[in-house]
Amino acid sequence: MLALAVAGAIACGAAPAAGSALAVEPAEATPQSAAASLTSQDTNAWLDGMLPAALEREGIAGAVVSVVSGGEILAERGYGVSKAATGTAEPTAVDVDRTLFRIGSVSKLITATAVMQQVEAGAVDLDEPVQSYLDFTLPVTFDTPVTLRHLLTHTAGFEDQLGGLIASAPAVPKPLRDTVSIDPPVQLFKPGTTPSYSNYSNGLAAYVVERVTGRPFEEYATEHILEAADMDGATYEQPLSPERQQDMSAGYRFAGSPEVPFEVVSPSPAGAVTGTAGDLAHFMNAQLGHPAADGRTLLAPETLDEMHAPALGEEQLGNLVNGPQMTLGFFERDRNGHRVLSHAGDLTAFHAQLEIYPDDDAGIFISLNSTGVNGDSTTAIRDAITTGFADRYFPEDRPAPGAVETAADHGAALAGTYQLSRRGESTFVRLFYILSSVEVTAEQDGVVTISAITDSAGTPLRFTEVEPWVWQEIGGQRRVAAATDGDVVTAVGFDPAFTMQPMPTERALVPTVAALSLIILVLALIAWPLGALHRAGRDQPIPSDRRGRVLTWWTRGSILALIAAAPFWAVVAQALISDGPAPSAIVIRIAQILTAVAVLGCVPSAWRAIRAARGVGSLEDRRHRRTSTLLLVTGTTLVSLAFIGLGFVAIVGGLLLPDLSY
Repeated sequence: MLALAVAGAIACGAAPAAGSALAVEPAEATPQSAAASLTSQDTNAWLDGMLPAALEREGIAGAVVSVVSGGEILAERGYGVSKAATGTAEPTAVDVDRTLFRIGSVSKLITATAVMQQVEAGAVDLDEPVQSYLDFTLPVTFDTPVTLRHLLTHTAGFEDQLGGLIASAPAVPKPLRDTVSIDPPVQLFKPGTTPSYSNYSNGLAAYVVERVTGRPFEEYATEHILEAADMDGATYEQPLSPERQQDMSAGYRFAGSPEVPFEVVSPSPAGAVTGTAGDLAHFMNAQLGHPAADGRTLLAPETLDEMHAPALGEEQLGNLVNGPQMTLGFFERDRNGHRVLSHAGDLTAFHAQLEIYPDDDAGIFISLNSTGVNGDSTTAIRDAITTGFADRYFPEDRPAPGAVETAADHGAALAGTYQLSRRGESTFVRLFYILSSVEVTAEQDGVVTISAITDSAGTPLRFTEVEPWVWQEIGGQRRVAAATDGDVVTAVGFDPAFTMQPMPTERALVPTVAALSLIILVLALIAWPLGALHRAGRDQPIPSDRRGRVLTWWTRGSILALIAAAPFWAVVAQALISDGPAPSAIVIRIAQILTAVAVLGCVPSAWRAIRAARGVGSLEDRRHRRTSTLLLVTGTTLVSLAFIGLGFVAIVGGLLLPDLSY
């Protein structure tokens, strides 16, 4: 079953799918006491001193980095190889001027920019119901209309969708209208209230641009953003043209592994862009308000200010506004007292991060062409580069905040089991998200740890309350904020587009119930041949009660159905965990049918338990009848409870839901 397959994958060190909220950054470096000079010479020397060793240590084949300041490109550096050596060819070094890297979800910033261009032109309104711009009916659950503001801040409330997000070339992306109109995700939350990362929302925002401009989004964005910002090498092509393929870096799971095929992202505006380090340097400068070579700017200064400001207030988010927030497209963070606007992007092999300092007129971009030998290799490198950049050129000069008087009480209130807002609810993947729960624990002094937020060694970071219902990393700067109803925590914001919500009791029980049920059923399966051997050794006859034999074989058949379902669920779980191609609908349906057959084992097992309790059987040795009956009652009752537990897991986890789209 999926619980077993996912649990096994996690135990083996598999990471959640790309963009998962569980992939978190290591602890930030200790700031320097004085800022270094942000010059081309210093930046290049600093990067050359950091990245080569880090890439080798983490098993990353190659990387590109660009740094901008004051409208100038201070650094464009390439490291490692874009193509590994083969039996017939030498390795190809990264050529920072030509080599193309994928940027994944950093592409969403281009979508947001395109929307803001239409806002500036008066063609759309951020707070107008998005339905007024669409040519299909957007299914919603709540009366509050979805707006472009909600789409760009990941607060439209849609459940997560994994299926169809990534495919391998020569597949081509679906038309944007089909991607957003055919089987759209269910709306789980009232718009504007719950940050929950959504690729669908970005695709829908891009489709609005397509509708109001009358042009395919990729065509519009290429002309009005890529070309307008001097991003001459950047493209939405999927797969790439033969000319661009010559400059495309290969992607790897780790240095020395086979190539990962070029990936096709749908909806393409959410993650399809490919470009050079220079292209992203030009984009950063454009976002910082600097014109391109021909004098064009992407947005007017006042529009940039609106795009870069927090987009929702306390009225919508409550106390979550005191934690990390979303602007109209960017993730906003405070680092060393400086405002940082960022976005990361992750595909199977490529991992990118872009950060700009709008108040300091600077920015840094990095992209890696491998995932690395450890699950968090790319996160560790990106964090070391981006926080190292801040600590070197914009160091901290504020004293560390102290704990407030309510730390112990509020820490105790925060402790518990949470589920992520970015999840699927309406299909069988619900169980996957239940198993990805987050544990918050509190010490007596109110210091809390959050299992999803760890350092590079996997140790949970420690947080102390520095404002009412706001916690800050001890010795660091990461913050989390809780929304409350009285003294009851209703949500925890730990990243601008990711929220934790208290896990309902029945869902919190799922991992324990699943584990106990599986253990009992496996033991029952083992006991089956052992019992036969025991009877044979003592020359005991097989019970002759026909109904009893039917119930016994029905129970055993149900256990075998569960065993047979496991490899099918394992295929599904691997696709979910790796963000790989969607498994065949036949595989999912077979897994569901076998699971349903297994769950029906509760009928014969309960019947057997009742019969055993009534003393029904054909045991002939009366001296051992009482003991044997007691053992039979205990065993059949446990097996019955295990099947009931299996049904509980299947129902609460949604394993048998008919919709196969996810």
